[in-house]
Parts: sequence; C-alpha cells; structure tokens
Amino acid sequence: MDRQNRSGRFVAQPTGYRAFVPKPLPPDPPLEFTSELLGLLSEADRKLGRLDGVTQVLPDPDLFVSMYVKKEALLSSQIEGTQASLEDVIAIEESRMNDDTQEVANYIAAMNYGLDRLREFPLSLRLIREIHAHLLASGRGSERTPGEFRHSQNWIGPQGCSLADAPYVPPAVDDMRTALGALESFFYECADMPTLVKIALIHAQFETIHPFLDGNGRMGRLLITFWLCNEGILSKPVLYLSYYFKRNRQEYYDRLMDVRLKGAWEEWLAFFLRGISQTSEEGVASAKQIIQLQSDCLRLLNDARLSANHTALLDRLFESPSVTKRKVAEMLHVSEPTAKNVIDNLCGLGILKDASPKSQRNKRFVFQRYLDILEPGTDPL
Repeated sequence: MDRQNRSGRFVAQPTGYRAFVPKPLPPDPPLEFTSELLGLLSEADRKLGRLDGVTQVLPDPDLFVSMYVKKEALLSSQIEGTQASLEDVIAIEESRMNDDTQEVANYIAAMNYGLDRLREFPLSLRLIREIHAHLLASGRGSERTPGEFRHSQNWIGPQGCSLADAPYVPPAVDDMRTALGALESFFYECADMPTLVKIALIHAQFETIHPFLDGNGRMGRLLITFWLCNEGILSKPVLYLSYYFKRNRQEYYDRLMDVRLKGAWEEWLAFFLRGISQTSEEGVASAKQIIQLQSDCLRLLNDARLSANHTALLDRLFESPSVTKRKVAEMLHVSEPTAKNVIDNLCGLGILKDASPKSQRNKRFVFQRYLDILEPGTDPL
C-alpha cells in the first residue's frame, strides 16, 4: 500500500513555514483490516459491551456516573499538564478553585452540557463550539476565544518553540475551515463503518485539524465520550479512556503524528482499540468493587440498626465522597447536630474517615474505601 500523502500533505505558506492540509475521511487508500486488527476490534466491542452491561446493574447508576465523569475529566486534563489530584476534584465544592481545579471543573461542566444537548441535537460543528465555550469558560485559556474556531495560525511543539521550528503546524485558517466541513460531513457518512473505528478516525482528524487556540486535546477526548453515548454504545459516560492515553502519553502523541507523517491509520486504530479494551476491563473491575463495597456498607448499617438518614447519606457518598457537617445537613435536610450524629456513626463503622483531624472547624470527611477504588492512575504527571 502506498501511504505517501495518505492523510494529507504539508503546504508551504507565504511566510515560509509549512502547514499540514489533511485529506478528508475516510482514509484513501482504504483501511486494511488485517486479522489482528479485526481481532482487536472484536475484543474492544465485547469488552465495552460488558462495561456498559455491568454499570447498568449498579444499584443507582447516576450516583456512580458522577464520579466516573470527574475521574475522566481529571485524567484528560492531566494529559495537558494540569496539576490536580482526585482529592482536589472531589473537594471543589468546598474550597476555592485554582487554575488547575478550575480546568477540571470546566471539563465536567462541558461534558454534562454536551451530553444534555446530544439528547436533542446531533453532533455538529456548532455544538462542538458550544461545548468548547464551557470547556474554557473561566480560568486558564479563558482569554483564548472560547467557543470560536481560530482566526490565526497555531502550532504544536515544546514550550517556547516558534512557528518556524514547531514539529507540527495544523492547517492554515482557510484549509482548517474546509477540513472541518469535511469532518462534519463524515460524522454522518459511512454508516456501515464500525462505531469504534469511526470515532478513532474522528478523534485523530480533529487533533490534526486543531481548530481552537486552546483546549483541542480535551475537546477531542470529549468527542470520544459524546460519540459512544450518542451512538448508543454506552448508556452512561463510564469509560475513562484518558487513563490509557495518560499512561501511554508519548505513544498517544507519536501515533497521532505518524498518521499525519506516514498515513499510519491502522497503527493508530490498533493503539486506540487496545485502549478501549484495557480501559473497559479496568472499568468492569472497578464497577464490581463498587457493587461489593455498597453491599458491605449496607450490611454494616443494617447490623447496627441505624436510621434511614444513614442509608440516605451512604447513597450520596457514591456521588460525592467528600462531605462536611454543613453539606450533610443540606443533603439530608436535617439540622447540623443531626448531621454530626450521622457522620459520627459512619466514622465509627469505618465508612467515613476524618480527612482533617487537626482541624476543629469545617472538618471534612471522606469515603476512603470508595476513593481507593477510583484513585489508581490519578496522580498528576
């Protein structure tokens, strides 16, 4: 197969630099589905289906989804260098946000907004701009035209590099607009193409076009979640694929670059499908641990014959595993003395843990066993 210029070509610009002009999707020559690639696709489909199935039997899926979304938001932001931890993210409601936690909070808001809008409208360039406006609504990057495709040239490279020596320069503005129009058309073409193959192509092409001045990586990874939910592959956004991209960050960037330079679509697709399989497998294991944890905690509450307030708080802890006395009072619609009593009882059973033992005011309590399930892989880079 001749891969020369399969994905596009670099075109000299009037000021001397060379910008990449991508070819429209699907790839030409067409994707070559070897037996290995077909096997990876089958495995990814199967494992993703298993993840969707196991999360549907969670006692209250929406409670758990909130934390899955927070984890994906954190991991995707960390790929871009955000220095925040899972503990920082779950404490967002209780503390003043810095630029790092603001980025994660924006990502959560963008994902929730996008999922809501997709219930009414198909994925489009207009919707992508709307979601991007939420992604960069405040904090770092908020001055870089949120919600607008760029009107100037950008480039990708190490900090401090210039347009002249950047390893990759995305298409110039006019070529970018043409490429975006072709990408939007591809959303609704090739209806017989497997969903996982299609979103792998879309993600890579979006990153190649790099249509925003900031937030392209995070927006491109959001598209994966939106596509899988919109196509009915996932009923809830419970796949944190950014865990795989973060763990293999250099290969992630290299595979995307090889698509541009070498037309290596099949290699990118194999990398992507392995990520779907691995992350789905890890997600199933986490879901099973969560189900077991909830069962264990309910048994403790039943054995101790505690009131319904305790069970109600346990349910809410799976959505919000960091609480204060005031927050519990608001959650349960009870007085602060009653909230303190419920917290003390859950601490006594080992369900809650005092996260601020040296503080006497505004004490924070965490559902540590739950965090232990979710925390792997969430340390900042």
